[in-house]
Amino acid sequence: MTLRINRSHRLITSLEKGTWTSRTYREAVLKQILTVVPYDAYCFTTVDPLTLLSTGAVTEEGIEAIHDRLFVNEYMEEDIHKYAELIRSGEHTAILHASVNTHPEQSSRYVNILQPAGFGDELRTVLVSGDACWGYLTLYRKTESAVFTEEERLMIQSWTTSIASMLRSTSLTLIDEITSGSPVEPGILITSDTFQLLSLNAPAEYWLSQLRMLEHVGPDVLPRPVRAVSSHLQRKNQAERAVDTQNAPDSPSKVCTQLPDGRYLILHASLMQQLTGPHQIAIRLEQAMPQDLLPLLAESHGLSSRERELLGYVLRSYSSKEIAAAMHISVYTVQDHLKSIFAKTKVSSRRELIWYFFSRFQLSDEPSI
Repeated sequence: MTLRINRSHRLITSLEKGTWTSRTYREAVLKQILTVVPYDAYCFTTVDPLTLLSTGAVTEEGIEAIHDRLFVNEYMEEDIHKYAELIRSGEHTAILHASVNTHPEQSSRYVNILQPAGFGDELRTVLVSGDACWGYLTLYRKTESAVFTEEERLMIQSWTTSIASMLRSTSLTLIDEITSGSPVEPGILITSDTFQLLSLNAPAEYWLSQLRMLEHVGPDVLPRPVRAVSSHLQRKNQAERAVDTQNAPDSPSKVCTQLPDGRYLILHASLMQQLTGPHQIAIRLEQAMPQDLLPLLAESHGLSSRERELLGYVLRSYSSKEIAAAMHISVYTVQDHLKSIFAKTKVSSRRELIWYFFSRFQLSDEPSI
């Protein structure tokens, strides 16, 4: 077994000498793996090491069809072999069938998602280099195929350091891939206080077209994220003028939304004080990087630095006890912080909180128009 693992190890390490983008490297890895560890489907995702947010996945069509349900399971349901758990445990690979063979009910992912889709097993790998995780690789086999073996798991595990290191080294080219097609300069548009579009530059026109595609609206409609930040800014300004600080929003007039192709767009509204006539609103539009998202969202909800730190642990599936140990505070203080975060984000549970931050990036107080 050891000789075979050592021999196959060179299949992966030999790729370190090539010149790759993040995507072409992952495609090459998948081809090499297939020669020694057969699989029927795959999902190879890069993640931002600070937030564990996905920065792009290479998937097979059969998995793409159930990707949304797998996302919900990963962040909203109790299950085994969660990616965050594999990172923390130090056991960076796991075979699902080996854990649920006699008790399939232990995994709702296995019973309710994979089996109905015709898959009988999965082999999960988290790709860690040093203290940082740079991606997840999950291989799947159909029900009629043999399940993954312990030898195959060990083989994949022996490759994780090399793959993770390469994902790290290609992370700069990944940024180029993510920003490909996006304007270099930020978009700027000016609206009236009644949401009438007054002027805009070419990048803003581009981003508006992307937002209209997202919402399936025509060129005469101002997209909801634009109205959201404008409305938020106006309420904030009106409350400040009325010295009604209690009802004034305490967060910046920012919104972050995901476009159909996976890119994230930040909109930030500012009040333009006209020398004559009514005030106008300037809105800046620019692409956000994945590592920008959580700090942005935390800021938009007025979370304190301590609450932001705690939120990071929650999104990595830490328990209250584990968070208390990591932050050197009591479990009771953890609960107090969580209650404050729930109130600021208008959710009532950890599950809702995770779902909100991973799937919803707009301000919660959008205008009704």
